[in-house]
Amino acid sequence: MYLVFTVMNDIITTMFNKKFMEELFKPQELYSKKALRTVYDRLAHASIMRLNQASMDKLYDLMTMAFKYQVLLCPRPKDILLVTFNHLDAIKDFIRDSPGILNQVDETFRQLIETYSCLSAGEFQLIRQTLLIFFQDMHIRVSIFLKDKVQNSNGRFVLPISGPVPWGTEVPGLIRIFNHNGDEVKRTEFTTDGNYVTPQREGSFDLYGDRVLKLGTNMYSVSRPVETHMSGSSKNLASHAKENIVPNPLAKEELNFLARLLGGLEIKEPRGSETGFRLNLFTTDEEEEHAALTRPEELSYKVINIEATQEPGRRAELSRILGELEVADPRPASSGKGEDLLALMDEL
Repeated sequence: MYLVFTVMNDIITTMFNKKFMEELFKPQELYSKKALRTVYDRLAHASIMRLNQASMDKLYDLMTMAFKYQVLLCPRPKDILLVTFNHLDAIKDFIRDSPGILNQVDETFRQLIETYSCLSAGEFQLIRQTLLIFFQDMHIRVSIFLKDKVQNSNGRFVLPISGPVPWGTEVPGLIRIFNHNGDEVKRTEFTTDGNYVTPQREGSFDLYGDRVLKLGTNMYSVSRPVETHMSGSSKNLASHAKENIVPNPLAKEELNFLARLLGGLEIKEPRGSETGFRLNLFTTDEEEEHAALTRPEELSYKVINIEATQEPGRRAELSRILGELEVADPRPASSGKGEDLLALMDEL
């Protein structure tokens, strides 16, 4: 239990770091899928927890499809903010005994309220549409959605035709006709196939309060197996989505080791006697091996092994060579979206 507490604290501390949040809140274009995956990998490994590649893929698939489902089913565009508040409320429950980290999350809460509460319905619709375009080619099947019949076998979600209507709207079934003066002159009723109801109240957009909307709360609280399977259309699209391919975290560690040999990077080791632990999201080793074998080749990773030693003489020699190769001209500004954010994460 202590390890779980430590892992959650480390990840949340990194996620809500002040500089990291400032970078995220800067007006900018949407990050690419590759940048998103890289940020997600680094956040997941911000603690002593380590995931193998198959488990990391599975975790990322669950995250993307769950968020896509939540955005898709928002009754109105502004409710995206309520979904985000539900996420933050759940995070606060994890760290309720850590006042320092809790203050970081509350500060992000205040920034969200200050930045987005004043937006119009049209601006929220633009945000929602942008997010849906980002996720439109992802059709990964998730067993929890398939069992609840909210996802088809091709990985596409099923939109409900019943339930609460958006706040501020009326239940379908009435047509009003107005004249040129704006006066109502006729009413016509019609029957609907759905069973619609009016919501009792609007969700709270304050720091504390009842969000009413359940989207964004824990969808995996019920104990049941969750598996992801790539649909056929998604496999075909994988060959055209090269930007989804990101470096293996193991390769990053090897490159960090090389940088340390050159004297340019200090790698933090686990505190005390903690040596880290490995998290596997699969039930058995056979299931993990099967997932690795059935994953499309386009989404597989090739690891380059680097062999080096840390002998003092060799390190001094490499440092001398590196100094001779130093170029005085300033580096051109990076044009890749997300690179500044990833560089910032390396400093955390």
